[in-house]
Amino acid sequence: MIEKLFLAGSDVFRLNFSHGEHAQKKELLDIIRAVEDKYDHPIAILGDLQGPKLRTGTFANPDGELLTAGQTFRFDLDETPGTNQRVLLPHPEIIEASEVGHDLLIDDGKMKLTVIGKGPGYLDCEVVVAGKIKDRKGVNTPDSILEISCLTPKDREDLEYMLSIGVDWIALSFVQRPEDIVEIKRLIMTHNPNNAFPPHIMAKIEKPSCFFDDNLEKIVELCDGIMVARGDLGVECAPEDVPILQKTIIDECRNQGKPVVVATQMLESMIESPTPTRAEASDAATAIYDGADAIMLSAESAAGMYPEESVLMQQRIINRVEGDPHYSQYLQSNRPKITDGTSASAIILAARSVARHVDAKCISCFTVGGDTARKASMKRPEQPILAISPLKETCRHLAMSWGVYPEYCPNENLNTDNFRDMLWVACEIGLRKGLVMDDKDLMVVTAGFPFGTPGAANIIRVIPAAGPTFWDSTL
Repeated sequence: MIEKLFLAGSDVFRLNFSHGEHAQKKELLDIIRAVEDKYDHPIAILGDLQGPKLRTGTFANPDGELLTAGQTFRFDLDETPGTNQRVLLPHPEIIEASEVGHDLLIDDGKMKLTVIGKGPGYLDCEVVVAGKIKDRKGVNTPDSILEISCLTPKDREDLEYMLSIGVDWIALSFVQRPEDIVEIKRLIMTHNPNNAFPPHIMAKIEKPSCFFDDNLEKIVELCDGIMVARGDLGVECAPEDVPILQKTIIDECRNQGKPVVVATQMLESMIESPTPTRAEASDAATAIYDGADAIMLSAESAAGMYPEESVLMQQRIINRVEGDPHYSQYLQSNRPKITDGTSASAIILAARSVARHVDAKCISCFTVGGDTARKASMKRPEQPILAISPLKETCRHLAMSWGVYPEYCPNENLNTDNFRDMLWVACEIGLRKGLVMDDKDLMVVTAGFPFGTPGAANIIRVIPAAGPTFWDSTL
C-alpha cells in the first residue's frame, strides 16, 4: 500500500508515535526506504511525537456524571473517585496557571467550564456548556500557558528511537512557546552524534499561546518547518478564527522561507466514502491558494477505506489549483521579499527573473544543505525547481518544500572541479525526470563555488537541455 500511495503522489510519510510499538515503526520505515530505492526518488519520513495528554481522573460511577449548565464543579488533587461535584485533575500545573475567568474545555471541547474561584490545589468552575463527563477525558486550557515540558518521558524515549532509526523530520506536539523548540534541539544534539545529519524540526501549532506577543515569529524562526494542526487548534480557538490563524501561520512561514503543512480533516469523509464533500475539496484548495507547501492526510490514508483514492484526490486538487490563472496571479502578488543581502539570495532572485524572461522550463540548483533550493521555493517561481545534492538527507528534507524536485547525486558522479560537467549532469537529470522535454528547452542553473560551502551560490547559467554540443563555448 505504501508503494501505491507514493505512486499516487505522496512525498512524505508520517509515523504517528501516539500509537503502535517501535518495531512497527521500524518496519514501516524500512518499507518506505525500499520504495525510495526502487524508484530512485527521495521520500521524507516524519516522526510525530505524541506530546503531553492532559486528562481528568476517574469517577465512582463507571458511566460518568452528567453536569448541567450553571452548576459549580471542582477540579482538585484528591485521588478519591469523582462525583457530580468534583473530580481529580492530576495536573497541578493547570491549577497553578489557571485564573478566574479562564476556560477549561473537556473531551475535545464537548464541555466548557469557566474558572470562578481557586485555592491551594483546586479550581472551582461554572459549567457553561453542559454534558456528561467520564473517566480520563482530555482537558484543554486555551487561556493558560502551562509550566510543563512539551516532551513527556514517552516522547523522550520515542525521540531517541527516532534518532536511532533515522527519520528525516520530527514533529513536536503541544508547542506553547519558543523555549520548547530550544529544548528539543538540545536533546537532539545530546543524543545525536556530532557527525550525524540531524533531523529537521517541525512545530505543530495547536495552542493559542503560540500567537501571544511575538511567539509565532520566534517559533517559525527556530524551526525548520511548521504544521498547522487544526485538530487541537480548532478545539482551543473559535471555529471562525481557525481559517484566519491558518493564513497567519502560512504568511509567517512564507516570509521566513520555512515549509508549512496544513493538516487535519482535509478529506475526512473519505475515511468511509470514495469521494470527498465539496466543502472538503474547497478546504484543501484554499490551503494551496493560501501558499501552503504541503497538505496532509491522517485517518483518510492511515485507517480509512480509500487510502489510495484519498491521495489521488489530493493530487487532483493540487493539480487543478496550480493550473488556475488565479493561483499564479496570487503567487506573483504575494511573493515575500528576501532581504538578507547575500549573494546567494541575489542569485536566486536573478534566476527566477531570467527563467521567466527566457521562458525556461526548469530552475536547477546544486545544493549541499538545501538552503539555495529553499530560497528558490520561497519565491514561488513559475518553473519547477530541480535540487541536486550529494546528500540523501538534504534531498529528503527538501521533499517538504513547495515546487522542489530533489535528486540525490553522489559526489563520485559530480565533478565539482568542472562546472561544465555539472551543467551536463543537470541536463541529464532534468531530461530523465521530465522537467525538460525537448533538446531546445532552456534550463537556468545555479551553483556555488567552491562547491560545498553553505550559502555560497554565486554562479548562474542558461543552457539548452540538449547538452554540451549545443552550448556556447564560454560555458
